[in-house]
Amino acid sequence: MSSLYIGGSWVRARAGGTREIRCPADGSLVGTVDEASAADTEAAIAAAREAFDEGPWPHLPTAERADVLLKVADLLQRDKADIARMESLDTGKRLAEGEYDVDDVTSVFRHYGESARSESERSVDVGRDDVESRVVHEPIGVCALITPWNYPLLQVAWKVAPCLVAGNTFVLKPSELTPHTAIHLMRLLEEAGVPAGVANLVLGAGADAGAPLSTDPRVDLVSFTGGVETGKRLMVNSAATVKKIALELGGKNPNIVFADADREAALDNALTAVFLHSGQVCSAGARLLVEESLHDELVAEIVKRAAAIRLGGPFDADAETGALISEAHLDKVTAYVDMAVAEGARLLVGGARATEGDLADGYFFPPTVLDDCDTTMRCVQEESFGPVVTIETFRDEEEAVRLANDSVYGLAGAVWTSDESKGERVARRMRMGTVWINDYHPYVAQAEWGGYKQSGIGRELGAAGLEEYRETKHIWRNLKPAPSEWFGSSSADGDDDANEENGAAHG
Repeated sequence: MSSLYIGGSWVRARAGGTREIRCPADGSLVGTVDEASAADTEAAIAAAREAFDEGPWPHLPTAERADVLLKVADLLQRDKADIARMESLDTGKRLAEGEYDVDDVTSVFRHYGESARSESERSVDVGRDDVESRVVHEPIGVCALITPWNYPLLQVAWKVAPCLVAGNTFVLKPSELTPHTAIHLMRLLEEAGVPAGVANLVLGAGADAGAPLSTDPRVDLVSFTGGVETGKRLMVNSAATVKKIALELGGKNPNIVFADADREAALDNALTAVFLHSGQVCSAGARLLVEESLHDELVAEIVKRAAAIRLGGPFDADAETGALISEAHLDKVTAYVDMAVAEGARLLVGGARATEGDLADGYFFPPTVLDDCDTTMRCVQEESFGPVVTIETFRDEEEAVRLANDSVYGLAGAVWTSDESKGERVARRMRMGTVWINDYHPYVAQAEWGGYKQSGIGRELGAAGLEEYRETKHIWRNLKPAPSEWFGSSSADGDDDANEENGAAHG
């Protein structure tokens, strides 16, 4: 079956390339999809360009585009069981997590569909009755949307929903490892009434399928979620044609626990923060910062509970977390732990591939705890993107903040304390895009999501997410037009009042 969607048609890859998608939990074949070449991607860009320049989508009332998003939300719920299964098979995550993901995706489409309907242009009071001044929003153009494998459909939704409702057209390139839910979404967009050429899908590795997206002058914006090094290359490539760019590049997120925290809540959330989806979460609390007086008690309990976390495949009802995405990623996480031990970290639990019983054929890595860590270590500074937590200690509030901010990343973090004022102080001083107080991981579609420092450029979700995909324009309308008189007879006669009335040019 053709799996590239270009110009409103399902097509095969021009060069005939294909890729087998196998479940990371057991190696079983999930499906075979087309692998796009650069020529396929260029065709998709051409279709998106034509649909934007000549098609109706950018010129529809926002409310009509919003109606399409709301219909997509309904279709997502209709197909929830099938989509969750696709997501779980592609990623190896538990089916229950796949079901949660579909609900999250639905909420994103509903948020943008509902909020966009109430938006209107903004009038500007310039203190004159002969001028009408307005700020309006317009679509940017053709958007290249590049998404990762850890939350395949949710990451797609964060980009596609605001992009569409703003009136843009797009070329989507999801991770080559997890394509099936993106394919299904294209079918839902088609069913919901998105015109041909507005939504385009190419599959394949970034070096081939993705390369033209940041270099082709017909693309106006590049939005990417993924690794820092790829993000840097996209910035360089996009600079040649001065494209707009939005990047979310992950993080190395501190989870601070003070001795006065609710210990059971802090403990439970510390485990969830780093071991959910086997640590393959950009906001994972992979750095646990513990006040010295609490260290021994808290760490002992974390090790005990981490050792009891049950690994299993998507349809194992007793499993609490699943597999890593690929053998290459398993090797990366293993090397990361080995490096940490070589640096002086103390391995307390986990640390090697799980191969017992039903886990033997999958890419399973057990929850791993590394103690005696500090910010000079690579294991504290670099992202493993696996179920690995490093533990640091601090003596007081000042040191906790200093350690938390000692990172090139600034995506997310948390602080646990029963002292409300302290929690607020620390949260305000943490240089991260999202900080939770006495919680970890929740997000809502209405709030912005993005990072400081090398965690990225721009914000997704909420009103900020929509702004990434719109141009803002000021329209000034003179209600009583007249000769400017700058260089006319009044100017020559020194009529300064007339000149002042008509305004001055910007310097």
